[in-house]
Amino acid sequence: MSTYKAGRHFLQIPGPSNVPDRILHAIAHPTIDHRGPGFGKISEEVLIGSRRIFRTSGPVVIFPTSGTGAWEASLLNTLNPGDKVLMFETGHFATLWYKMAQKFGLEVDFVPTNWRHGVDPQVVEDKLRDDTDHLIKSVNVVHNETSTGVTSRIAEIRQAIDRANHPALFMVDTISSLGSIDYRHEEWQVDVTIGCSQKGLMLPPGLGFNAISQKALEASKTNNFKRHFWDWSDMLKANENYFYPSTPSTNLLYGLRESIHMLEEEGLDNVFARHDRFAEATRRAVRAWGLEILCENSLEYSSVLTAVMMPEGKGADDLRKVILENFNMSLGNGLGKVADKVFRIGHLGDLNDLSLIGTLAGVEMGLELTGVTHSKGGVVAAMAYLESLKSN
Repeated sequence: MSTYKAGRHFLQIPGPSNVPDRILHAIAHPTIDHRGPGFGKISEEVLIGSRRIFRTSGPVVIFPTSGTGAWEASLLNTLNPGDKVLMFETGHFATLWYKMAQKFGLEVDFVPTNWRHGVDPQVVEDKLRDDTDHLIKSVNVVHNETSTGVTSRIAEIRQAIDRANHPALFMVDTISSLGSIDYRHEEWQVDVTIGCSQKGLMLPPGLGFNAISQKALEASKTNNFKRHFWDWSDMLKANENYFYPSTPSTNLLYGLRESIHMLEEEGLDNVFARHDRFAEATRRAVRAWGLEILCENSLEYSSVLTAVMMPEGKGADDLRKVILENFNMSLGNGLGKVADKVFRIGHLGDLNDLSLIGTLAGVEMGLELTGVTHSKGGVVAAMAYLESLKSN
């Protein structure tokens, strides 16, 4: 019995995303002394280059961690136990961030949603206007909710905070949107932006980011959460000379340098436009199949992934299993409230037209093999859309 599957595995989950050869080769560079002059030059490139990706002139700290660690750093460096925080239940990962905040003794006003919408800027404004004593110390939002395919409108939320004239910090999770969806830390006056390596940056897991405003830095000087590994001040002091207070993920930083080069060679605006195109092509395929997209507001469609709802009586996990076994392709599973109710098509990172069409073909064949009621022609609809763009 053959155990080898010819061809590449299609990793079409919404992160970790495919790691391109250029980055794999960069990571394979021999490890060097992380306190030597050669490493300092690499570190300088990634620390300064990361600012361009976050679109900020302020500091970006890089921890050897997952996005969860970057969440933790954002809370411990800015808030105090017992502080009130405004958060929104936009999906599974927003819920996990909320649970973390609770564990640290923060008082969280957790606004519920049906997981099919992003954060409503008007609700943000109303909540802050009602907080006349300014007890809310932070508004925490997930930009792109990976579990649902819903993107919150960060610029509009910033405007809502400003209209309420409220001094709360503004923290945004860009773990699955950084390098894939337009994001502007400085222009949108975000105080802490959280990111990580394994999504739009096209790296393996292992790097977590905090982009920090001056307002957040000032808060970190007076807050009283105990911290050591996550302390911004230690990191920023060492970063002044492009080094780190503890051992960094040296080889992943080689990969990050290559990732920044690749994103800037293509041009960030072109990267975002490419993700937009693939997302629209995917949605056209889903509609042609007669299936429903989880996100209900077209203004909040994600360009990173599309979460597709299964017809009543059919499980998403069975579909995913059949597709993996027959076509060597991994799709994202439903999480939390939508477990086994949706499958998620990732269309982010190092992806081109043919890779996307192959992905959609695998889904369409899987729908047929599992007997899911659908119409033929999703792949054709996606192809027609992409072809129309080439002819314009």
